[in-house]
Amino acid sequence: MSFYPQYDLAGRIQHTKLDSGVYGIPSARLDRMEKPATQDFKQVFSGLVENFNTELNAPDNMLKDVMSGNKNIDIHDVMTAMAKSEISVNIATQMVGKVIQAYDKVMQIQV
Repeated sequence: MSFYPQYDLAGRIQHTKLDSGVYGIPSARLDRMEKPATQDFKQVFSGLVENFNTELNAPDNMLKDVMSGNKNIDIHDVMTAMAKSEISVNIATQMVGKVIQAYDKVMQIQV
């Protein structure tokens, strides 16, 4: 009696667009590249800054709504928004530190 379950692993493998089409040979993908999801480095950071601004202002706006008597917003939602904004500030601070470190390292490179 075998204690190992009998699974059809080859049948359960999900095929993706990275598959080479040749059975048994892994795809190296050396002949083509996928298009990037975003077009520009500037667009990525401007989107992050806009998202950061909305995350930072959300707790204040929600707190104003709670204090004005809006019944749709609970104080727990305000606390959750405050925690999210705190995490966003921590992430932004870490990112700024990493960008400054990278800039310093690039400036130390001697040509």
